[in-house]
Amino acid sequence: MDQFEVVVSKAEALTSRIREFVLTRVNGAPMPGWSAGAHIDVHLPDVGRRSYSLIETVSPRAAEHPTAYRIAVLQESKSHGGSSFMHGLKTGDRLTISPPANNFPLRSGAGEVALVAGGIGVTPLLTMACELNAAKRPFSFYYAGRSRRELAFLGDIERLASASATIHADDEAGRFFDLEGLMSRLAPDVPLYLCGPLPMIEAAIALAKRMNWPQGRLHFEIFTAPEEKSGDSAFEVELKSNGRVYEIPAGKTILDVLLEAGEDPMHDCKRGDCGICQTTVIAGIPDHRDYILSDSERASNKVMQICISRAKTTRLVLDL
Repeated sequence: MDQFEVVVSKAEALTSRIREFVLTRVNGAPMPGWSAGAHIDVHLPDVGRRSYSLIETVSPRAAEHPTAYRIAVLQESKSHGGSSFMHGLKTGDRLTISPPANNFPLRSGAGEVALVAGGIGVTPLLTMACELNAAKRPFSFYYAGRSRRELAFLGDIERLASASATIHADDEAGRFFDLEGLMSRLAPDVPLYLCGPLPMIEAAIALAKRMNWPQGRLHFEIFTAPEEKSGDSAFEVELKSNGRVYEIPAGKTILDVLLEAGEDPMHDCKRGDCGICQTTVIAGIPDHRDYILSDSERASNKVMQICISRAKTTRLVLDL
């Protein structure tokens, strides 16, 4: 089942910029199950697909055989149409969605976990907190934003995390959230799960490298689509399997061009953080822009993420 239709059974404003939606099947039939960290893709007319994390704050067992999906959407100031479309939805409207996928799973274990949310990045972490709370597994929850009135789900977080919840509002604290301080204070065996604005995630990645965190200790999810950079230019991609050559213009990714041409490379996130589109490079030098390759993997230039990375040479030959 690649896609199916749902109806908006509830649409509610949580803050001035965040709306919550409950989606059900038209006939009330059960929906595919999911686990903490999962998301769905909503297929929007004239906009494309947009990914939204699934939310469960009562019982993680409710996600195993759900009859509804719950998501929340931030109205983006620089929206490309997705958040504006979603905020225009009302009860009874219908959508086409893909079944849940999970590139941000909560790993099993009994040890302590740190959850860090920035703004709307709170959504996947809510279910993690619900699961950790139900398992009586120790965890801390840090939730940061510009002001308290922009932070949704505060009641859920304080109920699930209790004394382990730290709420940071810039306008109250007089400063930005001290991510470096938090990462420095964590015990060496505590993994950190982070979702928030791209600058926050990039800062965490840089800090983890500087602090020599082992690979896999920092977990994150990015929902920001890649943007064209100044100086981007066209290059060619040759596919080893069929010898076809495609021009990749500035403003389009390798993956975009291949899909438009009818090729079928494996992919999911389109943001360089899941690794599913990772491809072997036979010739040429990639311009790495992903968020998951290690420094040594990047230096080897033997693999790349075709959903976001480009080329430093005029042609790449890929094992596709």
